[in-house]
Amino acid sequence: MNFLKKFFQNKIISFDKIVNKEDSSNSDNLSTDELFVRNFISKGGKFLYCSNPAEIKQNLSQILEENNWNNIVCFNKELNQVLADINSAKTTNSINTLPFFTNCESLISEDGSIMFSSKQLREKKLKDLPNNFIVYAKTSQLVNTIRDGVMAVRMKSEKNSPTIVSSIKDYLPNKSDTDFMSYGNTNAKTLYLLLLEDL
Repeated sequence: MNFLKKFFQNKIISFDKIVNKEDSSNSDNLSTDELFVRNFISKGGKFLYCSNPAEIKQNLSQILEENNWNNIVCFNKELNQVLADINSAKTTNSINTLPFFTNCESLISEDGSIMFSSKQLREKKLKDLPNNFIVYAKTSQLVNTIRDGVMAVRMKSEKNSPTIVSSIKDYLPNKSDTDFMSYGNTNAKTLYLLLLEDL
């Protein structure tokens, strides 16, 4: 994950250069992390790089404050502890218009999507979950393709394989749908990604 370290420590590369890299470079020449960031941001995702767990809590607190979110949906015990540590949000398991705080299975570089399984979604479909997602992920979860992501899920879950594997590919849920083939099945969410450097 040298690109992310270089980007955030030296501030040499701008987001404009990442998103518009197509002008000067073929995507085949981009590293896995650089390609993911470019594709994720170009689809409207909100990206927050965190070099340590304290920054995760700090950025999460700022997201909640910025959006005036006092309650949040969270199914994960470890993430509930993160929320308890920042003392700013009450957690609930009820699904409604509240934001959803979760982890994920993989970050897919080829299209900037985020892969989830039934471990995160509790057998619910993405369309049945809130429109606002806050996703906690680690740089070690970056993979090149959707196939690599599915393989990673299978390897982690040899005995207890998840029943649902799906992904969010668009982070602008109010965007008009121009592709009639994906109408009603876009899984678009407003999404914040808290990405922790762990490599």
